[in-house]
Amino acid sequence: MYENLKKYVQDNLFRMQREPEGILKYPYIVPGSRQYAVTLWDWDSWWTSVAMGQAELDAGEKGRYLAYEEGCVLNFLDHMSPDGKIPITLSNRPFGNPEEAAYYAGNNHKPVLAQMAAYLVRCSGEDAWILTHLAELDTFVSWFVKCSTHEETGLAYWVNDYAVGVDNEPVVFFRPEKSCGSLYLNSLLYREELAMSYLCGRAGDAERAAYWKETAERLAANVRNWCWDDRDESFYSVDLNLMPVDTTGTRYLHKNAPRSWPCLLMRYDTWTDFLPMWAGIAAPEQARKMLKKLFNPGSFLGNYGIRTLSAQERMYNMAVTNNPSNWLGPVWGVSNYMVFSGLVRYGFDKEARDIAERSVKLFAADVENTGTLHEYYNPDTGEGIRTPDFQNWNCLVLNMLAFLEGRERVEEF
Repeated sequence: MYENLKKYVQDNLFRMQREPEGILKYPYIVPGSRQYAVTLWDWDSWWTSVAMGQAELDAGEKGRYLAYEEGCVLNFLDHMSPDGKIPITLSNRPFGNPEEAAYYAGNNHKPVLAQMAAYLVRCSGEDAWILTHLAELDTFVSWFVKCSTHEETGLAYWVNDYAVGVDNEPVVFFRPEKSCGSLYLNSLLYREELAMSYLCGRAGDAERAAYWKETAERLAANVRNWCWDDRDESFYSVDLNLMPVDTTGTRYLHKNAPRSWPCLLMRYDTWTDFLPMWAGIAAPEQARKMLKKLFNPGSFLGNYGIRTLSAQERMYNMAVTNNPSNWLGPVWGVSNYMVFSGLVRYGFDKEARDIAERSVKLFAADVENTGTLHEYYNPDTGEGIRTPDFQNWNCLVLNMLAFLEGRERVEEF
């Protein structure tokens, strides 16, 4: 089934490879064969790599894309500052414009480099290429622990709302700097720390492997403690924008009743509420309780997958926007996939099949009707809203197809 969709994805994965050029010394992957066709992006390349692994398995051509996948990690590490800051994107031209300067001043590259490296090592069995750069990778992941962690909760926060990946998610967009303990960020960081533990173990560094395992476990406990809401039976990102506890007596009321809470839940129903399931942070009972919220057709569940913002939220819309792209309700391939992957992790195979079937139906219809894929979609009609010829993480439909057809599925680390 779906041979046209499979062929479209396979053909365009091949076209998304780029050779070394300019400041990029290693081969790399771009998000689309025609759109976004010259720039290396952070979490985009990671997810495209996972789709490439499935394409290799399906075609029986192991290692076909490996040099390009490894090159993504190496190119980013090649442009890391001494303290661990890495640009969110790299293009085949010198630095110097204001946007690139902003990458260093604001948010760091998303914590997915160790995951991508660990995934590639697990798939190929080859680790020499990354173990020689393990100290650099350690510096990168350590940046989040040292420079982007809230002292009272132990949760990681965004520096600002610039290029966070889920561009205009209300919990971070237009909010004060360093104020969002984002479920998206903390879920990524937890898996990143586990990946560092795995890689350090491969290198024979038992002490550092244990450190990263303990750091990850501590972060997971903090997410379960501060981000879970018993009332709504849901995880939420948290607001860290609180005044410090007054110990000087200058604020009389504060002195007499100092706060005992380090954060406040942001009860906005966004798809990232489900990422503790993708990450494996959620306790089994927490994951089970979240199914009711996920499969509510008046809220998250659309005809073609999971709305990125609940239809019941005031901010919900289908606006056509770019930089920021619209995550206020449209269906995205990556959000569908990550929710699907979380369901599989907790053994909710029936529910995972439901999301996979909606996703495959969406992409197959788009290829059939338009000859291409789009960046994001109307969850009710399946209409592509923006950016034709956007492949990127949409190619993860191969991994969902493998699940639906009972074949071996390549999984992220």
